[in-house]
Amino acid sequence: MGRLVVVSNRVPAARDRQQPAGGLAVALRDALSEGQCLWFGWSGQQIPEEDKAEREVSIDKVDNVTYATIDLTHSEFDGFYQKYSNGILWPLCHYRAGLMSYTRADREVYLDVNQLFAEKLLPLLQPGDLIWIHDYHLFPLGQALRDLGVTSPIGFFLHIPFPPWSLMKALPGAERLMRNMHAYDVIGLQTEDDARNMNDGFSVCGVEARAQVFPIGIDPESFAEQARDGLEHAEVLRLQESLRGKPFIIGVDRLDYSKGLPERFKGYEAFLKRYPEHKGKVVYLQITPVSRGQVEEYRLLKEELDEAAGRINGMYGDFDWTPIRYLTKPVPRELLAGFYRLADAALVTPLRDGMNLVAKEYVAAQDGEDPGVLILSHFAGAAPEMEDALLVNPHDADEIADALHKALTMAQSERCDRWNRLQPDVWRVTAGSWARDFIGMLAAKVKRA
Repeated sequence: MGRLVVVSNRVPAARDRQQPAGGLAVALRDALSEGQCLWFGWSGQQIPEEDKAEREVSIDKVDNVTYATIDLTHSEFDGFYQKYSNGILWPLCHYRAGLMSYTRADREVYLDVNQLFAEKLLPLLQPGDLIWIHDYHLFPLGQALRDLGVTSPIGFFLHIPFPPWSLMKALPGAERLMRNMHAYDVIGLQTEDDARNMNDGFSVCGVEARAQVFPIGIDPESFAEQARDGLEHAEVLRLQESLRGKPFIIGVDRLDYSKGLPERFKGYEAFLKRYPEHKGKVVYLQITPVSRGQVEEYRLLKEELDEAAGRINGMYGDFDWTPIRYLTKPVPRELLAGFYRLADAALVTPLRDGMNLVAKEYVAAQDGEDPGVLILSHFAGAAPEMEDALLVNPHDADEIADALHKALTMAQSERCDRWNRLQPDVWRVTAGSWARDFIGMLAAKVKRA
């Protein structure tokens, strides 16, 4: 097999190339450890419009991986990343078409940046390369490469959900997007529902169905070790001391309307109302790092959550108890692992998610002799393979309340039984197996004539 060429919207920053921290970098760690590899994408830097003609690909090699990056202009970043990728495709794929704000100008910038990626990547390709393109930012990139004469096998993986055609067709140009996907030899999605939705769309648009399921996982052994070691971390010990023996609930989500955070807060408030015996006797920590804070929908969401946390704390709190501990700054991964290990319950209640690896991380972090309980949304991609969690509808506050009460009063024997049934799948479907399965399928494809 030739080189693996990974293409994504963002390439890991230089500080993260030795010790990967981002989700995709961690997932691809095993795949990138073998042979010579190339990772191409945006540098994260923006340049003035007048410098666009002179921009070059920046090359940096770390061990066996060559990182090739390009800068975007301010207008490219705005149209391609902010407005089209995250202002149109993201809400649409998360079943929130009402949040789309479409203009044809933004679509043209999106297509132009994909064309730019293709033109800058082309001279870096070698015979025998396997090209693996990632996520919704780069739907059209495979066709742009084919139009430039690339015959190497090209795969595409979508890390977020894909909506049914009845919703997808709300996107102007949806048919063109679906037909362009024919350029890919292998297309991977997280769940059976997502693959079915995409294949139904292909059928409507006259394209051969080729979406397949490749569920993504974590590195459970490594994360379990981090969780065990994390118990000795000074910050984890501080948290443990602050609990004073109270049951501990944790939620960890990037700030996004797909994560069901307002609904989760309503569920926790319903829990305090319906089960007053827990008031003053439980600690709920919600960690929600702010992302895309300059986008209006995200700014309004943060305001809503700030107000809800303040209202719940003011109404139910006491001089020696705060119902919700609410953080909007990121917490290092090694600390999170220790926090998960301490938690008696985890709230993972997205309205729609591609997979949601927090659920798998929480299971991996637990002590099998005395595990906590995972409360999981039916609409998380992980739900079909984690049926022994307490599955809830995130739109039903009372259902979340009941699940919290059940989790915090569950006998140790039942907690162990549930964990013992969840654990094998978390260890079986890993980041390494996901990458190997996809790359193996792509490698089996014959080069196009």
